[in-house]
Amino acid sequence: MVFFKPTSIALSLASILAVGCSATNQENLHSKDHNEEFKANQIVGTTTPFASEAVYFVVTDRFVDGDPSNNHEAQGGDYPTWQLPLEGPDGKKAYVGYMGGDLKGILNNAEYISNLGFTAVWMTPVVDNPDYAFNGDEPITYGGAFKDGGKTGYHGYWATNYYKADEHLVSEDLSVKDYTTQMREKHGLKSVFDIVANHGSPSFTMEKDLPGYGELYDAQGKLVADHQNLAPEALDPKNNPLHAFFHDYPDLVKLSNLDDENPAVRDYLINSYLYWISQGADAFRIDTIRHVPHAFWREAADRIRKDNPDFFMFGESFDYEANNIAQHTLKKNGGVSVLDFPMQKAMVSVFEKPSETDFANLEKVLHLTHGPYENVYELTTFYDNHDMARMNATDSGFINAHNWLFTVRGIPVVYMGSEVGYMRGTAEHAGNRNYVGQEVLDKAKNHAIAKALTTIANVRKQTPALQRGVQVNIKMEGHQAAFYRVLKAEGQTQVALVLLNKGEQPADFLVSDYMQSGTWVEQITGKTLSLAEGEALKTKVPENGVQVWLLNDQMINSELIEQVSFQLARQ
Repeated sequence: MVFFKPTSIALSLASILAVGCSATNQENLHSKDHNEEFKANQIVGTTTPFASEAVYFVVTDRFVDGDPSNNHEAQGGDYPTWQLPLEGPDGKKAYVGYMGGDLKGILNNAEYISNLGFTAVWMTPVVDNPDYAFNGDEPITYGGAFKDGGKTGYHGYWATNYYKADEHLVSEDLSVKDYTTQMREKHGLKSVFDIVANHGSPSFTMEKDLPGYGELYDAQGKLVADHQNLAPEALDPKNNPLHAFFHDYPDLVKLSNLDDENPAVRDYLINSYLYWISQGADAFRIDTIRHVPHAFWREAADRIRKDNPDFFMFGESFDYEANNIAQHTLKKNGGVSVLDFPMQKAMVSVFEKPSETDFANLEKVLHLTHGPYENVYELTTFYDNHDMARMNATDSGFINAHNWLFTVRGIPVVYMGSEVGYMRGTAEHAGNRNYVGQEVLDKAKNHAIAKALTTIANVRKQTPALQRGVQVNIKMEGHQAAFYRVLKAEGQTQVALVLLNKGEQPADFLVSDYMQSGTWVEQITGKTLSLAEGEALKTKVPENGVQVWLLNDQMINSELIEQVSFQLARQ
């Protein structure tokens, strides 16, 4: 099979070969580069340091119980908080109470996470949540959605104090600061904190006004806001100081709707984010970012990056339209990256049935040129999470998904348990967030998905071109995909050729487009090919397999340089 070079606009090769890109393109690149420090001869998708990371996402309470003494199984009295199963058909269960997972459970498995190939752990919010099951709204049932009755704040998104760690997560000998320090210094793992700005806890329709719900406390433990179990329309923010933190209209279900236009609210929230940075947060994932105006996030980003210029943030805007979610990434709106929902949708459509689908469906969501994003290489990529049904794929489907996720542009994020296909196909209240536990993790090293994930994730961990390199597609069609990742920065030049085969039979690849002479080393098998000028790379990729061929040498192929420069100028 011979791949053909995509059509491109001709550029001045003399100037390209002289400095890596023309003066005009250099100017365009400077305007798009994240740090606005684009240098001559540099070829890089992004200079953002966090682009080198790969993220393992945990719902902390549902991961591993590392400290049973902080379970508080008797908490809640008449409104208990422990386990609370939802009964489904055929003995199936989901849970809306606490299950015991904590920071110590993550720390105890830090080596496991690192060995898989991850370099950062994103946790659900660590902040204090109410100590009772919510007794308002309609009761949640197995498989239900958008109802909070009978649920607890095990997930962390129902904050009652944005400055205080929840007692279910920390231990007497492990504070949040202790946790982040040990993760970083002992295991080389960064900590991504989950933050919220648009809402607090469920705040009205309670049969009895329970402590914590609808309330917010400051860093000193002083009550600063109380919804008082009143419907939003019944609040009096102009005359009642305890109502001033809230809008007098609803937003999401029965959650309090925080008034981001109130300077006191902005200070309360943004100062809490700064506090958690002091406790070791290396990056933020922003919950429900689109429910808060851009002006808030611009102020938050400016204040955070004043003393933390490289601090990375990515938001959740649950929207499959790229033009909509891309607005958050613009500098005028705070320059916050986003979870790549358009890619997620395409990945599920392809990898749930890989033998029946086409790689071309994924090419269209890459937006390598003329895209709406500030920088497409900084998007966080994923195929499922805690808010949607887990991907319902075979083992081969997960393996192919990971081979794609860890080689294409973007920062990969994988949800806990996906390394073994845990609870595949289940939605939030049908098993998606069920407790994983130590036993599942201990068996994972022998699982086919985990083995393949470990291989490709560690290849990415060791290959800067796969982390920050410009992506140049050769072909994406049927079961086969082929593309380059090209990096020239800080004295290092790498050209990676990625070959993907999601078919059930081995596939022959013959790559001549943009091919450069030199010694190419395949990163999984260690096989070496020394190619002469004009010679194609010929190889066979196993079924449901990937190869990453790496050239650590100066780029001399003028067509590849031209194509990279063309793309960067139009990124």
